[in-house]
Amino acid sequence: MSDEPLPDAAGNAREELAKVSSLVLTARRLVASGALVDLSALEDRVRLICEAVQQMPAEEGRGMLDDLRALISRLDTLAADLEQRLAQLADLPGTRE
Repeated sequence: MSDEPLPDAAGNAREELAKVSSLVLTARRLVASGALVDLSALEDRVRLICEAVQQMPAEEGRGMLDDLRALISRLDTLAADLEQRLAQLADLPGTRE
C-alpha cells in the first residue's frame, strides 16, 4: 500500500470551478467591452468538472452543489450577455439584408 495521500477530488474540482468561474467573469468583461471572446475551452472544462463530481461519493458531490449552482448562474449570465451583444451587432448599419 502506498503512503501517498489520495487525491482530494472535491478540492481539485473546487479549484477548477474557481478557474472556470474566473474565465466566465473575464469573458463577460470582454463581451461588455466589445472584444471577441474565445470560449472554445469552456465546454470541455465544465464537462471535466461535471465528470469529476459524478465520480465522487454522493456526500462529497452534494457538498459541491452550491458551487455548481453558482457556476451555472454565471454561465447563464454570460449566455445572456452574448445574446445581447449579438442583438446589438445585428442592429448595426449594414448588417441587415
